[in-house]
Amino acid sequence: MKKHGILNAELARTVAAMGHRDLLVIGDAGLPAPRGVPVIDLALRQGTPGFLETLATVLEELQVEEGVIAEEMAGASPALHAAFSDAWPKQASVRQVSHDALKALTGEAKALVRTGEFTPYANVVLVAGVVF
Repeated sequence: MKKHGILNAELARTVAAMGHRDLLVIGDAGLPAPRGVPVIDLALRQGTPGFLETLATVLEELQVEEGVIAEEMAGASPALHAAFSDAWPKQASVRQVSHDALKALTGEAKALVRTGEFTPYANVVLVAGVVF
């Protein structure tokens, strides 16, 4: 039995298989999954697991060079936006796009991780980096 890190087998496999510039989406409970993009559904109940908790866990194992969030996040969910900004790794950039553009980008992802988050615009597209 694995003792540390991501315990969900499907998510652990996906993170391990990520290559440079591959996309992984962490989304709220309502983010639609594009046809053909695998969904790793972690949602158990409202708020469990949360978006920030899931993001922090993935960032412990995945080297990220960029994140893409909806520009609407700051206005609709200011507390979430502030917490996201505080948690975001300093070496990685953040790009803001419209929510519609973010949803279109999810179609290129290796997978979409669905959380139990019910906060509007609690979504991020992670762009994998390299450790060298």
